[in-house]
Formats: sequence, structure tokens, C-alpha cells
Amino acid sequence: MRRVNVKGTSGSGKSTFARELAERLGLPYVELDALHHGPNWSEPTAGEFRARVREAMAAAPDGWVIDGNYEAKLGDTVIAPADTIVWLDLPLRLKLRRVARRTRERIRDDVELWNGNKESWRNALWGRESLFAWLIRGHFRHRRTWPRLYAADPRFVRLRSVVAARRWLDAQPRY
Repeated sequence: MRRVNVKGTSGSGKSTFARELAERLGLPYVELDALHHGPNWSEPTAGEFRARVREAMAAAPDGWVIDGNYEAKLGDTVIAPADTIVWLDLPLRLKLRRVARRTRERIRDDVELWNGNKESWRNALWGRESLFAWLIRGHFRHRRTWPRLYAADPRFVRLRSVVAARRWLDAQPRY
């Protein structure tokens, strides 16, 4: 296991999980959100984003752990070379609770995320592209499409609970 893509919606714990997995495996951790979100929440074109991701992957020729999805812009840029695809498919209520707590803390503590961006109640709660709307749509979309897409893929690992995720992570060797 040297090229791992950790997938899931906001609140699934993918960043925390991917960081710990990268540390265990002695591999660089790459966060797609950090490569995607520019100043003032600007977004790169699909071509620009693919180039950024390919550059990060090329900088880690011995392997990487990449956290994130972005298939609409990346296509198979991350999936094709991955030797392991981990989906943190946790219950919706847990993810909603986690995102509510995390968002409240980030706003309260004025936490900078990527490139000067900060969460606000407006971008968390308001409109079709709000964080919570995005999470809910993604949860149901992934559950509808990913099992069909990856069912026969031997690289695919679906973890449906915090306990299952912890057990799987703890079973991985430390390098």
C-alpha cells in the first residue's frame, strides 16, 4: 500500500484518517482541498487542478496518501494510480454533528483553512452550495454511485463506522 486515496464527505474524518495513515506508512499526505481552494474561495479550472495534483503526486514518487474526492474535475487522475481506495462511509447524523461542531469552532476561533479562506455561517448554512447542503447531497450521491462503481475493484475498502475505520487503520503496519 503506497498510493492511497481516502474518500468521503465532509465530516467523515478523511483528513484525520489520511494524515494518520500517511504517518503510519511513512508517506507524504496530500490534501486536495488545499490544492483546490484559492484565495476568496476561488477554484482552479479542471486542467489547472489536475496539473496541481499531478505535481504533488510527482513530488512523492515513492507513494502518497491523498485525501479527497473531486472526480468531476480530476477524472481518474488520483484513482487510476491508486493501489488502495478507502471510503469512509459513516452515518449521515454523525457527519452532520461533526461538521456542526467543527464549523462552530472554526468560526469562533477565526481559523484560516486554505489560502486565507475562513468558514462563515453564511457559507456553512446558506444556499445550494452551503457546506451542509453539499455534505447531504454528497452523502446520498456517493452511496448511490460508489458501490456500483467500485464493487468489483479489489483496491476498494468501504468502512462504515468509526470502529471499523479505527480497526482497519490499526491493522496497517508502521514504517
